[in-house]
Amino acid sequence: MVTADVVLFTIEGQKLAVLLIKRKGKPFQGMWALPGGFIRMGEELGHAAIRELKEETGVGSVYLEQLYTFGGVKRDPRGRIVTIAYLALAPRHIMRLNASYDAVDVDIFPIDNLPPLAFDHKKIIEYALIRLRNKIQYTNVAWSLLPSVFSLGEIQKVYELIWGKHLDKRNFRKKIISLGILKKVSAVRSGLRQRPAQLFAFKTKKYTELRRFF
Repeated sequence: MVTADVVLFTIEGQKLAVLLIKRKGKPFQGMWALPGGFIRMGEELGHAAIRELKEETGVGSVYLEQLYTFGGVKRDPRGRIVTIAYLALAPRHIMRLNASYDAVDVDIFPIDNLPPLAFDHKKIIEYALIRLRNKIQYTNVAWSLLPSVFSLGEIQKVYELIWGKHLDKRNFRKKIISLGILKKVSAVRSGLRQRPAQLFAFKTKKYTELRRFF
């Protein structure tokens, strides 16, 4: 038997966070877990991941890519069940959470403060985080966690939250501009205590691999 599970990362409260559901049925009834479920006969793997995410959380239209296959013999008490895990990214403002189907609740948790998790989902999340930390070094997928326009300070914050460390402001800005993935927009953001900030957007929201590492 094969399932699809989705690790959806977002930014909430200035922290990198992951979307979880509280399970309605057995096994691990009442425990938090990744959204996911069994793949239907004749259903494409990616379609199953999108369907399960939408059914259990109400969230759709996210960046999604296949992550890894987890098939430990004892990972599921129901029997030998292999799961195809997916990495998903979405900005928090587009997510309208609505628990349904096999979930009694849905919520977003900081990755540094996760509840006890069902199955091997803690291991899957840890693996997904490693993938994400590597991914943003050589692709433009950071767009999936940002609004359509943003300041350089905001995109730097996304990188810092994912990598879990502070980055030098001057070096970061020089490097991100040199990658050629951003464009200036004809707008600024004014603050009470700051100079107006130039806003930027990604040149494309199509997945792009960069020629050099960040």
